Amino acid sequence: MKTRPRLRVALTLAAGAAVWAGCADGEAPPPARRTLHVFAASSLAEAFRDLEGPFEQRHRDLDVVLSFAGSQVLGLQILQGAPAGAFASADIGLLDSLACAEVVGGVQPFAGNELAVVLPPGNPAGIASFADLPRARRIVLATAATPAGAYARQALERADAAFGPGFRDAVMDRVASEEHSVRLVRAKVAAGEADAAVVYRTDGLAAGLPTVPVPAALDVRPQYAIGVVAGPDPEAGARWAAFVRSAEGRRILAARGFLVDPPS
Repeated sequence: MKTRPRLRVALTLAAGAAVWAGCADGEAPPPARRTLHVFAASSLAEAFRDLEGPFEQRHRDLDVVLSFAGSQVLGLQILQGAPAGAFASADIGLLDSLACAEVVGGVQPFAGNELAVVLPPGNPAGIASFADLPRARRIVLATAATPAGAYARQALERADAAFGPGFRDAVMDRVASEEHSVRLVRAKVAAGEADAAVVYRTDGLAAGLPTVPVPAALDVRPQYAIGVVAGPDPEAGARWAAFVRSAEGRRILAARGFLVDPPS
């Protein structure tokens, strides 16, 4: 059955009235939303998810999509043209290299962290301090190519001077697997597949797993930085980077255990 011309016009006007009703009181239609892809080191996952909601409330034209992995994996994806707007890494040197290649700009530090030994529930190896690591039968580390893995190995090198030559080798002999992100390392411990792992302190806090600190003399104090990725919409990435470094952003990061300048 064909719709009569007058009826077709009436239906069209009725549909339009439903749309216009929302603006009858002078309300502007919501702005069109653009997608902002944020790449971040896996250790930032919980904190950046906490940042996402408050950011989108203040920037209603942006829809944030978060992607987490090891910093080196994300850096390679950006070099290959992945559509990121901002990149937060646990390796400032990596961001500086991307800046030299004119792939990332405006690199700024925004937080620090500490290393810790994370333990499975029940702590079957009875590890009470960093010096006890050689007691573990199975240790998991991030690969040396990742920031977390590089930091852990630096701490072990320093431990040779503190605990005697051979400490590093004794620990490395017990490494059962090496993972491509600190989050995968933590997952192995949480599943009981390892007796210990060296991760960021914030990872242990986020997972609710028991931890023992790395002595201050050995800790390399990991640092995070963020940069804006060169692309079609760097302004959106710059807004995310600014929010991460804002007073509210620092409060959210501090609540997750990151080391930040006191929020003003």
